[in-house]
Amino acid sequence: MGAFTATAFLFLNLLLLLLLLPDPSKSHPLCTDSRAPFTVNTTLSFCPYNGSSCCNSTHDLQLQKQFQAMNISDAACASLLKSVLCARCDPFSAELFTISSVPRPVAVLCNSTVSANSSDSGQAANDFCSNVWDTCQNVNVLNSPFAPSLKGQTGLPANSSFNKLTDFWQSKADFCNAFGGASTDESVCFDGEPVTLNNTETSSPTRGLCLEKIGNGSYISMVAHPDGSNRAFFSSQQGKIWLATIPEQGSGETLGLDEPNPFIDLTDEVYFNTEFGMMGMAFHPNFAQNGRFFASFNCDKVKWPGCTGRCSCNSDVNCDPSKLAPDNGAQPCQYQTVIAEYTANGTAMEASLATTAKPLEVRRIFTMGLPFTSHHGGQILFGPSDGYLYFMMGDGGGVGGDPHNFSQNKKSLLGKIMRLDVDNIPSAAEIDNLGLWGNYSIPKDNPFSEDSDLQPEIWALGVRNPWRCSFDSERPSYFMCADVGQDTYEEVDIITKGETTVGAFMRDLIPFLLISHQEEIHLQSP
Repeated sequence: MGAFTATAFLFLNLLLLLLLLPDPSKSHPLCTDSRAPFTVNTTLSFCPYNGSSCCNSTHDLQLQKQFQAMNISDAACASLLKSVLCARCDPFSAELFTISSVPRPVAVLCNSTVSANSSDSGQAANDFCSNVWDTCQNVNVLNSPFAPSLKGQTGLPANSSFNKLTDFWQSKADFCNAFGGASTDESVCFDGEPVTLNNTETSSPTRGLCLEKIGNGSYISMVAHPDGSNRAFFSSQQGKIWLATIPEQGSGETLGLDEPNPFIDLTDEVYFNTEFGMMGMAFHPNFAQNGRFFASFNCDKVKWPGCTGRCSCNSDVNCDPSKLAPDNGAQPCQYQTVIAEYTANGTAMEASLATTAKPLEVRRIFTMGLPFTSHHGGQILFGPSDGYLYFMMGDGGGVGGDPHNFSQNKKSLLGKIMRLDVDNIPSAAEIDNLGLWGNYSIPKDNPFSEDSDLQPEIWALGVRNPWRCSFDSERPSYFMCADVGQDTYEEVDIITKGETTVGAFMRDLIPFLLISHQEEIHLQSP
């Protein structure tokens, strides 16, 4: 896996969108629970936040009860403190209630003007903090949110008593030093109304992405259920696959995943280590009808009799495995990469309704011995337009720089992206005659049809360790891969089949994004 790790298949999308993210120094909508603001379906009865908000009706009722419990006698002060409580519904509440990563009991109250080139408008001239002090300083408030004990904390004080601001703070300056803040080019503050940003500048489309946490777990892959339902498959590096239900966006519900009862358990076959394990899974485009699915994993031939395959270091690629030194204590090709087919079809059961599958191979699609213990990719996925199985394979690793030049060797399958036909399985005799690595056939339009020097499985060459790849849903001809770099850069390549000469293959690996190891990257919601 090299420098790349993943908890979900969206990792590549995160990388691709880095170039599209706004300036991280600017303010962006985000709620205090790290979720993106959502559109309120019903009008809130207490807080004046409709449309985009961080509160639903339940949150709104909780704030109303908190406000009523404060028992504020002065109408003017009550109006101001209601707006302060309701600031938790503001689409910018995460920033309003956090300063230097420390949560606050109330929003940052505007208490100064801003620079002329600020992005804020409404917050620019309203010294709201002073207004709160002047209006409420001598008003009794039960369980005041401005108690000194609450500074930098959340929740309410344990005692219930009426208090005035003057009981806690010696002066307006003292109060606003604790709860006030300036609205600047880099931040926002609360002025009694929902935060608005300057709209005089030329507007641009929303860019970037929002993430919503729906559960905890260590999953290396995620694949949507082919039937189009709100279900998805998750896999662990150890070798288990779960079928889970994805909650509706903004519902606050968690991932419906039964950890003790996986969809399938392949841990007896999978060799798990830092660089090894189950690397990918793919479900046939017609899975709902035929129940076919595939797992890509590593095995250890010392521990599992089913781990048998030719070594990728062989005479065809001018490599002698006897001359390779052991790598991390393992002999060359002791570890293998495997693609195996399984079925979810049960007795009188539609595959789309299956919740479990037996860990029995239907057939072995591919097996190949690995010369070293790193850079062996392993992702598999079906092409959205052609229905073929794409298999990502690294250059084999070892010492830096691909010393055996596997990636550029047209006869080696290391450092390649392969395209296999798993719907038309040839006979055993044909497989032997063609020198295939398992039960698959070769798509007739693979690049070997115009470059006879290429191994027929190869669809693209010259990659180092393509860890996660994805087809562009709008333009399926665009195939993007996050590829591990060495020492200085990681990269995302746009890989297109295009022309089929050697030079064209190299040109087709277009660096879409380079990430320096020396740079710190921040992901931020739009």
